[in-house]
Amino acid sequence: MIQPIVRPDLRSPDAPKGVEVIQLTSGDLPSSHVYMEAQIFTPDSKRFVLHESATAHGSDKDDPRHRYLVCDLDDRCALRPITDETGATAPSVSPDGRYLYYFVDQTAPNAGRLLLNRVRMDGSDRQTLLVLDGPPRNAACRPSRIYPLSTIRSDGKKIALACYLGDGQNEGGDHGLLVFDLETLSCEVILAGPSWCNIHPQYCRSKDPEAMQDILVQENHGNACDRAGVIVTLTGGAGADIHVLRDDGTQFRSMPWGRDGNEFCQGHQCWRGTSEWAITSTCTREPKVEQLIESRAVAVSGHAGLATPAGIRNHLSRTVQKPCFWHFATDIAGRRLVTDSGRSDQGGRVFTASLGKAGEEALSEWTCLALPRSSWKKEAHIHPFLSPDGTLAFFNSDESGILQAYMIRGAASGSH
Repeated sequence: MIQPIVRPDLRSPDAPKGVEVIQLTSGDLPSSHVYMEAQIFTPDSKRFVLHESATAHGSDKDDPRHRYLVCDLDDRCALRPITDETGATAPSVSPDGRYLYYFVDQTAPNAGRLLLNRVRMDGSDRQTLLVLDGPPRNAACRPSRIYPLSTIRSDGKKIALACYLGDGQNEGGDHGLLVFDLETLSCEVILAGPSWCNIHPQYCRSKDPEAMQDILVQENHGNACDRAGVIVTLTGGAGADIHVLRDDGTQFRSMPWGRDGNEFCQGHQCWRGTSEWAITSTCTREPKVEQLIESRAVAVSGHAGLATPAGIRNHLSRTVQKPCFWHFATDIAGRRLVTDSGRSDQGGRVFTASLGKAGEEALSEWTCLALPRSSWKKEAHIHPFLSPDGTLAFFNSDESGILQAYMIRGAASGSH
């Protein structure tokens, strides 16, 4: 069994007393946390899912060494495999913490099949719930190029997954968003088009019957893909914008971010806890900064970005001189935030901060907890996130020469 390693050398000198950095994985295979927005924790903050033979942005569907592991924090961070199928991808832990849902990707452009599996978090009672071996409802082609992140509704009744829906023969094929009904074991496409190549779908985590149906999505304007759906150009022109829609495909709305020729969405955003507020990271040309902005969805007015009428924008990082924030996440209460900061020549830093009144107050009580010494390569992005209760923070680093997963214990002690 892999033993966690205490890493005082990665602890920030500014970290409060009691903060520890723990290396969770080791060995020759690169290991990584799934992603900041992924729903991979049990609600009691005691167990979560990570993976090996993977990068910070996913895995190779044909890699037989890739597998997901459950980390049991109450059992000295013990790691136990929970998948062994080649092609396992896009995990989501059920809201009650009992099950892991994941997909098995056996697809090719307009060919093959996609399996939806479920297993108890102890590895028992593994079932294949659905086999999709033809076009889903509202689509002409079978799904392929399965997105490595799924998202599950807060009542546990639906799960959403992005994919490519092209025929493999012609360029300009559609990408789309699949919604699986876990009660009827059916699937339909609720969003499709060539600009949906990097959707980052995220269900609102509210328990409200209306709000829980909302999915945060990213639209990459100016992108280009080849006939197999491989991204050639990720975005262009005024860049991506961010929308919200219901999981039946209705009530399409916009977030007032980017697309004015100066501000650009970086491509990471997430809900603020269980609220209907969301946070994004943006880059601006003048001044040259990378900042965090909070907003709520409003009615669509073209693809106007920050100029969308009635848009509310709260610059969360406005009290920081020359902000340089990239990836981030909040706790489930929406009171704490963790973010990486820095550039490739700095190795990055991990900060926590307190969130104030939504839509009004800036982040406060900034505390640097760790110095990951990352190469800052895309496959080794730091990608920090918090446990649901906000007491633990997590990040990736290739400081050893091999990508590994790390944890910061005592993260909540950064609040004053």
